[in-house]
Amino acid sequence: MVRITDEELIEELRIRMNENLRSLNELKLLTSELKVVNKKLEEAETLKSHFISNITNEIINPFTSILGLSKAILSVEKENWKKVISMVVLIHSEAFALDFQLKNIFAAAKIEAGDVFPEIGRVDIEGLVSSVIESFQVEAKKRKIQFNFMFDETRDEDSVFYFKTDAEKLKLILSNLICNSLKYSKDNGIVNVRAWTLNSELLVSVQDNGIGISQDYQKVIFDRFNRVENTITSVNRGHGLGLSINKALLDILNGEISLQSENGNGAVFTIRIPEADEEAYLTASDGNELFFDDKQVF
Repeated sequence: MVRITDEELIEELRIRMNENLRSLNELKLLTSELKVVNKKLEEAETLKSHFISNITNEIINPFTSILGLSKAILSVEKENWKKVISMVVLIHSEAFALDFQLKNIFAAAKIEAGDVFPEIGRVDIEGLVSSVIESFQVEAKKRKIQFNFMFDETRDEDSVFYFKTDAEKLKLILSNLICNSLKYSKDNGIVNVRAWTLNSELLVSVQDNGIGISQDYQKVIFDRFNRVENTITSVNRGHGLGLSINKALLDILNGEISLQSENGNGAVFTIRIPEADEEAYLTASDGNELFFDDKQVF
């Protein structure tokens, strides 16, 4: 039988106690990390529930309006046909809003799935921006808001300025900015849109004369699913999912977005996108038409 001294016994106990303390500390650390993970999972689940609930309303409401207005048109007598014009305008407005919401929802889903990649083409910047502005003219006329588009790019008369980037992503980014500017602009106001290039980068700014954005909200306005009115937002025509999507798409294009604003003095959003290095295999006139050449690679 091996005898140990009191000192050796005390030392052995000390070592074991230290090991137990280390194990206990590691267990506490793991427990703390699990609590953080669980909290994030709960927040994500809450966010998803609110998001699904809200976008369901955003999709159902326009469909309900379109169906109701269409049914009303079918019942209009010939002598009252003029009423149809106002109904058609409303149908267009609801259909346009629905289409816009769905584009953002699908883009958000692809971004979350990591299934978004640049599709580079030669883009007619002036034509693309003009087409986006034109698509919002009906909404703008309702509130007597005018667009002022300036394309500051030196070029020969009747020539087209092309810039290598992703036409569809740029179009959605601009659509979100212009949609925001209309929502928050004052009636009878002006939305200034300017596009120009600097050091092989494309810059586009959208300025409104609306309510402005406080400094506190500017810190979180590009966070996903946030907006100035609420922490968790539905897809809407204002600051919210659209700006989150813009930030994500610009990251994919190696671009950035900035904001200048203060309460009561409108807002200016400016995007900056570097020209793509890849060879352009597509030509996009306004973001809608794509013409493939025989160099297209799949």
